[in-house]
Amino acid sequence: MRIYNSAAAILSAAGLFFLYFFGLTRTGLLGPDEPRYAAIGRAMAATGDWITPRLWGQPWFEKPALLYWMTAAGFKAGLGPDWAPRLPVALLSVAFLVYFFVVLRREFGDHAAWYASAILATCAGWLVYSHVAITDLPMSAAFAAAMLTILHQTAPSRSRLGSGLSEPRASASGLLAGLLLGLAILAKGLVPLVLFLPALWFLRHRIRDLAILFAAAAPIATPWYVLVTLRNGAPFLEEFFWKHHFDRFVSTALLHGRPVWYYVPVLLAGLFPWIPLLILLFNRRLYRDRRAQFLLAWFAWGFIFFSASRNKLPGYLLPLFPPLAALMGMALSEAARARILLAACGLLFFIAPPLMEVLPQALVSGISHVSLHFTLGGILGCSALAVGCSVARREHSFAALALLASATVVWAVWRVYPVLDRELSGRPLWLAEGQSITCVPPTNRSRRDSIRYYANQNLPDCK
Repeated sequence: MRIYNSAAAILSAAGLFFLYFFGLTRTGLLGPDEPRYAAIGRAMAATGDWITPRLWGQPWFEKPALLYWMTAAGFKAGLGPDWAPRLPVALLSVAFLVYFFVVLRREFGDHAAWYASAILATCAGWLVYSHVAITDLPMSAAFAAAMLTILHQTAPSRSRLGSGLSEPRASASGLLAGLLLGLAILAKGLVPLVLFLPALWFLRHRIRDLAILFAAAAPIATPWYVLVTLRNGAPFLEEFFWKHHFDRFVSTALLHGRPVWYYVPVLLAGLFPWIPLLILLFNRRLYRDRRAQFLLAWFAWGFIFFSASRNKLPGYLLPLFPPLAALMGMALSEAARARILLAACGLLFFIAPPLMEVLPQALVSGISHVSLHFTLGGILGCSALAVGCSVARREHSFAALALLASATVVWAVWRVYPVLDRELSGRPLWLAEGQSITCVPPTNRSRRDSIRYYANQNLPDCK
């Protein structure tokens, strides 16, 4: 058994390396947000002003400081313009996945933890945002870790005592959860506080623990907000809180207006290739466990809140993937018959090759301007995989699918990232022309900001 566990740990570590670090810089920074945020972090490292975010010398109040601090730390550590923004985000994602597994293993056992962690680690949504240096992953990881830390406190007292969780340990969990919640607020403002409302309901009778939690969150989150307000006054308050919180929720002025059903296809795409396992969640017996009810409330409330917002972006949904993956892992570990659903997951892989071929063009001109072309070999291969999953043991089928998902990611990084670099990043132009670039040539919005980032100056547009 020890040999088996050691082998599993080695394979898991190798899988995480290839999923989250292999080829991380095979494409330059993509925009417009990633180059801007990285430029702000680089400016913090260069100027020593860790309070006021500045883009090309001007205050920039769209987001709080956590991501900028992470990037600035990367530059201070001597990392280059590609590694400094992205490596801290990838490391944070992997650290969260380890914590995710540890908590679920303690709460629900080995099988549920393994299934849930593999689902989250290999699903498209979590992976994509772990490869780019924007605020969604840091906020989601910190917030989800806070919610997982208090998960055991949502169970009845008898369950907590049965698992050896004493009241002092519950208080320590509240302290840790508060620290993590404070980091989430530093990553993306007031959104984590809104998403935390289900926890307030489930812990409404544990006033002392909630008091400890918020007392721990306050000294983490508030100092930066106080200092940046004292230094910048009303412009910060109006830009950050009004425009990028309240106005973003009720108005489409920021050009991200989407219909109320927008997040349904986003959720399905983000869960690829594990979409069929969602069927397992429509089992009422799963929610006899109070902790499962908490995970469901976490997901459902967040989905309703984000769907009600007038402005929508795919990354907003990211903090809802951990509870959904946890529920899917629990349901899969308890399901009497899951072979057909795993076979359906295997069949879905026939979409991957044609999707990877058109992805760069879809990002440039929109998904409506491309068409998928499926091959007979791909369909037959995935059909054979589906048949194999339908007759093999559940553990073996799931492991094979997780390995295939990992291999698909490695293949995409190797084949697609260089195309993204050429089409959407400003790095190739900078490497080719260097200091001779004096203006930004006519190109798409993503490349314009990326060119400025690599040139490390606010170049004007070419006339």
